[in-house]
Amino acid sequence: MLIVGVDEAGRGPLAGPVVAAAVILCEGGIDGLDDSKKLSAKRRGELEAQIKARCRWGVGEASVVEIDAINILQATFLAMTRAVEALGCDPHEILVDGNRLPRWKYRARAVVGGDALHPCISAASIVAKEHRDRIMVAAARDFPSFGWESNMGYGTPQHLTALRLHGPTPLHRASFAPVAQAMLI
Repeated sequence: MLIVGVDEAGRGPLAGPVVAAAVILCEGGIDGLDDSKKLSAKRRGELEAQIKARCRWGVGEASVVEIDAINILQATFLAMTRAVEALGCDPHEILVDGNRLPRWKYRARAVVGGDALHPCISAASIVAKEHRDRIMVAAARDFPSFGWESNMGYGTPQHLTALRLHGPTPLHRASFAPVAQAMLI
């Protein structure tokens, strides 16, 4: 029976894509899985390597352009759908972290706090966060003033100051209020 865990990373930041991952755990599972936010970066990296080596997984993204065009919730659902499609199989059931679901042809359940309750969702949480963090660290090289290598695009004081001083980049979400306000200056 193919049970898929799905989670996203990057709904709240002011910049960068929203990323979702879908994971079917391997036989025997992976020891030490937990909500990605509760794990150190080092431990997340170790677990991601194990998940990718031993489990079936897929990643989906929705771009900044898509986020601004259809809103962050719909873009998150789009990234989740792309992640499930990247698995290349029809799951029996999908467990999604949160309280809302995309419209799928698959049987699916939203599980509030699921990344701490279901190992397959924990695994998806880890893969999604690590994938998105790599995108933002790479983007920080092109836009060093914003501190994305440490804030991952969230609205930290450094990021907001840089936004006021330098204006938005192509990676900023124009539909998010702090970015929209910076565009008016």
